[in-house]
Amino acid sequence: AKMHLAGADFKMSRGNSLSVSGWRPLFDQAAERADSVQSGLRDFLRAELDFLESAWPSALPRGVIHADLFPDNVFFLGDKLSGLIDFYFACNDMLAYDVAICVNAWCFEPDHSFNVTKARAFLNAYARERKLSPEEQDALPLLARGAAMRFLLTRLVDWLNVPPGALVRPKDPLEYVRKLRFHQSVKSMRDYGVEQSGMVA
Repeated sequence: AKMHLAGADFKMSRGNSLSVSGWRPLFDQAAERADSVQSGLRDFLRAELDFLESAWPSALPRGVIHADLFPDNVFFLGDKLSGLIDFYFACNDMLAYDVAICVNAWCFEPDHSFNVTKARAFLNAYARERKLSPEEQDALPLLARGAAMRFLLTRLVDWLNVPPGALVRPKDPLEYVRKLRFHQSVKSMRDYGVEQSGMVA
């Protein structure tokens, strides 16, 4: 949230090539072999992509976002945040989309189950610095689905295209199938552990 506020007067701009308009080309790259990763995956992705393309919001507050704020890009000294790194994907997009990426990255357990306590803590801490508008709160479940789709597709393309002798093991795309299915079940912010209006624990 502090990063979002600090970037408010940053003049440079860069579009998000991995937002909703970039997902169909990724799907097209992976569609033919998607079912080799999980039976029925191609149809699941196609249906979700059709929905996201038709429902994706456009009028929410925008600014500079990190777009890849996973735990391995964050440093702490004790329990204090000390630094953020890897701004390779940084771009201009909806600020709440960055929040949705963080919900996916920080609020699930190693078995991919959702941790509502972590989500409540994260969303309330964000709101203490920058309040999410009612429209952003309404859109968060949709944005979280989109964030899950983005990482699912990029991981799937990587998984299916590992070059011979690669030293880096691609990350499991099915982690994000499970996360996406969770977000599909979410009805409101209450399912993320906070009240729609108050954003309090």
